[in-house]
Amino acid sequence: MPYAIAPGEAPAVPVAGSNLLFPVRHIYCVGRNYADHAKEMGGDASKEPPFFFTKFPDAIVVVTPPGVGRVHYPMATSNYHHEIELVVAIGASGVHLTPERALSVIFGYAVGLDMTRRDLQNDMREKKRPWDIGKSFAQAAPIAPLHRATDTGALASGAIELDVNGAPRQRGDLSDMIWDVPHTLAFLSQLYRLEAGDLVFTGTPAGVGAVKVGDRLDGRIAGLTPLAIEIVAAN
Repeated sequence: MPYAIAPGEAPAVPVAGSNLLFPVRHIYCVGRNYADHAKEMGGDASKEPPFFFTKFPDAIVVVTPPGVGRVHYPMATSNYHHEIELVVAIGASGVHLTPERALSVIFGYAVGLDMTRRDLQNDMREKKRPWDIGKSFAQAAPIAPLHRATDTGALASGAIELDVNGAPRQRGDLSDMIWDVPHTLAFLSQLYRLEAGDLVFTGTPAGVGAVKVGDRLDGRIAGLTPLAIEIVAAN
């Protein structure tokens, strides 16, 4: 049957070293998965199971080097934050996974940014309301090309870094995660059936902070394609 309106373009992420695209089905994000970041946000996540929130798939902004992505400063905020993260791409269906089985559903990995309207998030948290509006909005999930897990192996350690205008802002190691990738996916698969096309943002190290129009952000994770964006004026 014909559509009542023209369907939007399906979001997809390029696969490094190929002409393939990875179609994005759903975006899950892990909150406070590095102890130092949990502390800077006023909590201690080391004794708690992971918790999750989501972003709309069309929050994706694909950036392919040597290009620099243009990300518009979002509406309704004056405290716009960066969070550098390892992104895990799911390539097969899985539910009630064990950590040992979780690695089998991973297609690949990428560098991503969980951009956050921090003032809106904090306001909703204080009112004990859902804080989706702080996390899920247009261009809230910049991402670099995916690397196949068969090429990288399982990523359990390696530097994760973000610079703003050339100055160090976030520094950490993937081994600093409270819940590593297999355990994170195992927890998530008790709540949702993971499907091919899902992306999982796995948390950020300490050093998150505000950015403004004109700032350039450069994110890196050892062994993956780096990610660079510039914050531009709202459109």
